[in-house]
Parts: sequence; structure tokens; C-alpha cells
Amino acid sequence: MKVMITGGAGFLGINLVRSLLAKGAAVVSLDIAEFDYPERSQITIVKGDIRRADDVAGALAGCDAVVHCAAALPLYTPEDIYSTDIEGTRTVMQQAEKAGIKRVVHISSTAVYGVPDHHPLFEDDQLIGVGPYGEAKIEAEKVCFSYRERGMCVPVIRPKSFVGPERLGVFAMLYEWASEGHGFPILGKGRNLYQYLDVEDLCDVIYTCLTGAENLVNDTFNVGAKEFGTFRDDFQAVLDHAGFGRRIVTFPAGPAITILRILEKLKLSPLYKWVYETACQESFVSIEKAEKKLGFAPKFSNKQALIRNYEWYMANKKNFANASGISHRVPWSQGILKLVKYLF
Repeated sequence: MKVMITGGAGFLGINLVRSLLAKGAAVVSLDIAEFDYPERSQITIVKGDIRRADDVAGALAGCDAVVHCAAALPLYTPEDIYSTDIEGTRTVMQQAEKAGIKRVVHISSTAVYGVPDHHPLFEDDQLIGVGPYGEAKIEAEKVCFSYRERGMCVPVIRPKSFVGPERLGVFAMLYEWASEGHGFPILGKGRNLYQYLDVEDLCDVIYTCLTGAENLVNDTFNVGAKEFGTFRDDFQAVLDHAGFGRRIVTFPAGPAITILRILEKLKLSPLYKWVYETACQESFVSIEKAEKKLGFAPKFSNKQALIRNYEWYMANKKNFANASGISHRVPWSQGILKLVKYLF
């Protein structure tokens, strides 16, 4: 099997590259960013943009299937988010159809559910995107559904926020603070159940969608950890693992959210609306459908996934000490929050 991965140089992309290589697949990576991992010699690398038809068509040559991971994340401009996540998805689907590819696995997000009023969330719940990213992910799914109706096999996966080796972004802030002996603030009392997902478990379910029977996989699936606890307890596990005896510190959600809204508008904080407005809310999905139809059986709990990510961070910290950006591959600039950590 030869698989083209859009966003192959990203956090999910490199983990998926490694997973597919281990299973004997041939891999093509299409990404606007450089693929600068040790696996470069083992795959075909195409540096290109999913919004350009020629780039996508070139990367698809000789491929049997596609995993569409590429997306502009919430810190990108609204223009880049809409053009990449919606029109880029349309271009990928158009070119896959032209190339005669029958299966495209689309990586969506549970951000399509917005800030819901009930849990767990099921695949047929109402979709209400928050902000450009959530809105764009809903529209991208509609593009995929239209090609499913045209006869293509288009499994759509809605993962919870996933962590693991190579994941930085907003999680780098928690790991940095923990590694330097600081505590960590959270909004509200932290008693809300909050589900994450290990990237290895996500790669496993993607492989099932690439290889499973069409009548089972040609559907939409929530995926997340089977075992998860409260926001407070799971983040405390990272502080405990760091070994400095620091604790999670809670703050009243209302005033803190107001401050974070102001800081976001002033571009002084990397935290965006969906992050801080859901952090103090229940947030978990039903994975029953994926368990029954795909045999999905997550290996990692929330705590195990977060600690595994923290251990990778500590082992590689020197490699990104001075890096920052807006993708999951690098730490996000903490802005004024860099100073706040000294209060904990």
C-alpha cells in the first residue's frame, strides 16, 4: 500500500509516517513545511501546498490512498484557516478523485461540536463551530461527505486533542512550567471530566480506516481515550511526575476568561477562545461507535498520554529551546503568560 499523507511534516504526520513505515507501507508526505526528520530517506517528500492542485496531483502519483491531516490551526489568520481547511480539503478530494483513488481518510476535530451543553457527545450531535477553525472544520467535513455521496470511501475521524511524541504547541507551556518546578493554574475547580487521546492510538484507528472493509469504515467516528479523569487530576499527574511537589492552582473561571479574552485581543496570550472556554467545561465524546465498528481499543489513558508526551519533551527540550511558532511542532509563544509562571 502506498499512502499519501497531507501535512506529513506535522505532529500527527510524522507519527503516522513512522506508524505506516513500521507496517510496511510506502509513504508520500505533502507539506508546505520542511520534512526534517530522520525518516526522510525512507519516504517520498513533496514540498507543496494543498491549496495548489498541481502540488496535490504530483504527490498523489502512484498512491493507493490518502490520509488528509493538513490544516491551518486556530492561531493562523482566518483567511489562511478558511483557504487551507476548506478549499485545501476540496482540492485534495478533487485531485484524489481525478487520480482514481478510492479511499481518503479525513482527520477532522471534535472542535466541530463547539461548546456543547451535554456529554458525552455522539457523532450525530449538532455541529456548532467556535471561531474560524471550528467553522472551517465543519465545512471541510461537508466537502468530504459530498465525495462520499459520489462513491468514494471517506472515513472521517473526529479526534479529541491528541498528545504524544513530537507534540508541543500549547502543551509545551505545561511541560516547561512543570520541568522548571512551577505549579500550573487552571480555570474553575478542575472537577470537569476532560478527555484527551494519545497519538499512537489515533494512528492505529487511521490504519484501520485505511485497511478495513468499506462497509465498516466509510463513516464518521469520534475517537478519544477510554480512561480519563478530571482536568485537575490529569494535569496534576504531570506535575507529580516532574517531581517538585508542585500543585495545580485553581482560579474562578469567569474573571479569568474575561482577562484571557482581553489578552487574546491584544495578542498577548497564545490561548484562543475554544481552549480557554472549554477548559473548565466537561469535554468528552462517546467512542462506542469506533469500538463496535472499528475495534478501536485505546492503549493509553489521559495520564499515560500526557506523561509520555512530557517525557518526550524532557528528552528533546534542547532541540527547541529557542523555537516558537503557531503549529503543534513547536512551542507556542507564551506572551505575557511567560511572566505569570513565576507566581507559581
